[in-house]
Amino acid sequence: MAARSAASRGLFQEAVRAVLGSWPVLQIAVENCFGGPYVQEKAEWMVGAVDQYFHTNSDLDQYEVEETLQAILNDEFDTVVEDGSLPLIAQLLCSLYSQCQRGDTAAVQQKIAELSQKKYNVKANVQEVKPPEDEEESSDDDEEEAMDCETSTNSSSAVPNASSTPSTSEAGGHSRGPQELEQEPDGWTVVRRKKK
Repeated sequence: MAARSAASRGLFQEAVRAVLGSWPVLQIAVENCFGGPYVQEKAEWMVGAVDQYFHTNSDLDQYEVEETLQAILNDEFDTVVEDGSLPLIAQLLCSLYSQCQRGDTAAVQQKIAELSQKKYNVKANVQEVKPPEDEEESSDDDEEEAMDCETSTNSSSAVPNASSTPSTSEAGGHSRGPQELEQEPDGWTVVRRKKK
């Protein structure tokens, strides 16, 4: 029983990595360094944090997972999800965890394989908002951070690239349209679905 538990835990962590790695919102955040120069490390940490969250809390509801994912994206990646994907990702994680607990490894491995094939290529145009000329808040530290971020995106990615126009959602079969990145006045970047 302990061996099955260890195997299912390892499989669930692999599933979490596949789900988060194929989530366009997180991929856009990583690709554009929304979380600062250590964004790759934060993405890898998020996989472990979500895995640990499921294993230390029994009978999680979907809304609890949504709240946790949103809090991580807010705190670590300065990102607010408004494209409708958060409930789908939370539902998928809950479903995969449930399957791992039941020992349905074949279904989980199949889903991981599907997610691995649906990696998107993110080429989002994120515009940097500069303060007005009279505000001298930018410093050399900001420039160094931007350069650090550029170098980290050129290295191998913990979260694969994504496209701003994903096809069909994994959990619900609903089609999501192209996404729009919008810089808010307070410095947050908001991902929104484009209007048709």
